[in-house]
Amino acid sequence: MTATAAGSGAVVVLGSTGSIGTQALDVIAHLGAHPGAPGEPGRVPTPRVVGLAAGGGRLDLLAAQAVTHAVPRLAVSAAGTDVVSRLRAALADAAARAGRPDPVAEILTGPDAATDLIAAAGVGEGDVVLNGITGSVGLAPTLAALRSGATLALANKESLVVGGALVKRALRRPGQVVPVDSEHSAIAQALRSGVHEKGLTSPTLTGRSEVRRLILTASGGPFRGRRRAELAGVTAAQALAHPTWAMGPVVTVNSSTLVNKGLELIEAHLLFDVHPADITVVVHPQSVVHSMVEFIDGATIAQASPPDMRLPIALGLTWPHRPDLAGLVTPQAWSESTAWAFEPLDAETFPAVDLARAAVAASATHPAVLNAANEQAVAAFLDGRLRWLDIVDIDAAVLEAHCGQPEPGLDDVLAADAWARARADELIAARTR
Repeated sequence: MTATAAGSGAVVVLGSTGSIGTQALDVIAHLGAHPGAPGEPGRVPTPRVVGLAAGGGRLDLLAAQAVTHAVPRLAVSAAGTDVVSRLRAALADAAARAGRPDPVAEILTGPDAATDLIAAAGVGEGDVVLNGITGSVGLAPTLAALRSGATLALANKESLVVGGALVKRALRRPGQVVPVDSEHSAIAQALRSGVHEKGLTSPTLTGRSEVRRLILTASGGPFRGRRRAELAGVTAAQALAHPTWAMGPVVTVNSSTLVNKGLELIEAHLLFDVHPADITVVVHPQSVVHSMVEFIDGATIAQASPPDMRLPIALGLTWPHRPDLAGLVTPQAWSESTAWAFEPLDAETFPAVDLARAAVAASATHPAVLNAANEQAVAAFLDGRLRWLDIVDIDAAVLEAHCGQPEPGLDDVLAADAWARARADELIAARTR
């Protein structure tokens, strides 16, 4: 089974002003500036950006991106009568400063703007939708991208966690989803190296009989090595001080609790059709080995690279081809002395991974409930309304109270999400009285 080569046509970037989106546009600019000679290794077609979507908190940046990449359509999820006028003013200013024309012919606004953008851009097979939106709001655009036939470069792990069954049903061909999370990109790369199947280009697992288990690596976050009793007074600033990755606040807090790794375990289970019991999490503080695949003969294939998200983003845009990223991504310095460590996960201090396994085992809607409760708890923690230690406790309590459904539809998933948020808010309020 083969996947259509991505990156040969148009690209829509969702969440363009966030961490993933800005780095994706850096990659696209690099590919355009370094096209290489025909037939040269690493030469890939330059992606053509036809749409950008953002939340609306950084309209000046969105406007600058649109002008730089000559993007004809923009989507802003923020509502309000002044959003379009403010964005138009920002576009005029950005165009004047760059000495370029304002390219934007259409601006979509409102909560469904990102989903509407996919249809308006007219993307299809041979094109790419990069979903870099944070949170469960990314599910609807994920489903729209799959329905369009475009390749989905997926950085929004919540799409799979919340609506895994819906996403799998929406697939129009094998390999339509290319993972962008560094861990899942690493697994896809390792599988492509190790699975014996003629013509394998799909980033999803098709030769799983050769695979014994997947190994997800975790940096351990800023609190690696601490015991639970030492974490009672953790502040938001401490939780946001990640030792190796620069990410958005929600993902960074999730990394500090290891909820992020629990969500990634669920994502790996769904992407690669591997039972959660056969997915192991190990702590690797250097964040150089991004994940591994252990095969039935005892061999383990690991993908190693510097902790730079632009590499998996580039693969998401150009899969199954590897673009030449010289000058953008600095390779590992093999001429220097290097030591890598791998440590077992302290599940007593960081129970989130086991909680994710329990969610998968419980029902198809329990992962959505875990994600929704966690989003509410993280928001409360960042607002100073909840202790760091309470985040996973709230997640566990909401999961325990949920009655799941075996084969949910979209309405069922959305109802479970809404219920979990309301229940989490009740528990948060009870702890802050």
